[in-house]
Amino acid sequence: MTYLETTAQFYAEAATTPQVGLCCVSTPPLQLPGLKVPEMMQQMNYGCGSTVHPTELMGEPTVLYIGVGGGLEALQLAYFCRRPGSVIAVDPVAEMRSAAAQNLQVAAQENDWFSLDMVRILPGDAFSLPIADASVDVVAQNCLFNIFEPEDLQRALAEVHRVLKPGGRLIMSDPIATRPIPFHLQQDERLRALCLSGALTYEEYIHHLVAIGFGQVEIRARRPYRLLNAQTYQLDAPLLLESLDSVSFKVPIPADGACVFTGKTAIYSGAESALDDGAGHYLQRGLPLAVCDKTAVHLAQRFPHEVFITDSTWHYNGGGCC
Repeated sequence: MTYLETTAQFYAEAATTPQVGLCCVSTPPLQLPGLKVPEMMQQMNYGCGSTVHPTELMGEPTVLYIGVGGGLEALQLAYFCRRPGSVIAVDPVAEMRSAAAQNLQVAAQENDWFSLDMVRILPGDAFSLPIADASVDVVAQNCLFNIFEPEDLQRALAEVHRVLKPGGRLIMSDPIATRPIPFHLQQDERLRALCLSGALTYEEYIHHLVAIGFGQVEIRARRPYRLLNAQTYQLDAPLLLESLDSVSFKVPIPADGACVFTGKTAIYSGAESALDDGAGHYLQRGLPLAVCDKTAVHLAQRFPHEVFITDSTWHYNGGGCC
């Protein structure tokens, strides 16, 4: 049995018997005015973070959600879109699609703003999305892509890139590893299905996104997720997994490399009132300007005594350079 078959079987079981705490959710469901989340939907919240970022859902976008789960994030996404067919949820597991549909029926009874035609649930998988080229504004996935082997991850990201409109956004929440996962854990298919052994390091994760063609990546949150102890997992030392929320934009990659925002800022402290670096960055003296990691390096090298670069906060919500 392959790891994908193991994963499908595992989540078929989780659809019929909710596994509370399956993914050790580190971000509770958003508390939104007028939104009531059915109890069963909360129990089936199998993500590691959140893909529901209101700033990315303005203008009534069409959203594709990969891996419907219990339907929680499909419901939350519909809260912002609020029109028929605005959320498309794709899942390969029939039991999970059925469970999500039932949960959404309950949600329609408990939320007067929500109607079932806002969410379409389709059979399909991340490697062959039943969606036309360049047809959706946003693609979202929570704690799914980390399960894939690197080759399958590339296939899934290529499919996402295909269905996104130019300028569209991929919103993801996945575990990452603070050091490479040992081979014996990577080969454990059940641990992979549990989101514990397929995690990439941060550097590997970002590399895959840029390699597929996303020209801008923004980190929304990075937080502790789980600790794999040495004794249980046969490790030399405990291994910390973190939850990473990111937004990747389908825009061209600049000639000098992709823009990756991790919350760094640049602060000019020279004698003049402002600094114009001639590359599109205008820094007023004493005021922090959000910059991508690439720009932070360039500014630090060009103006080592005039520009102070702050550390990554691992949180970025727009503004600044690029």
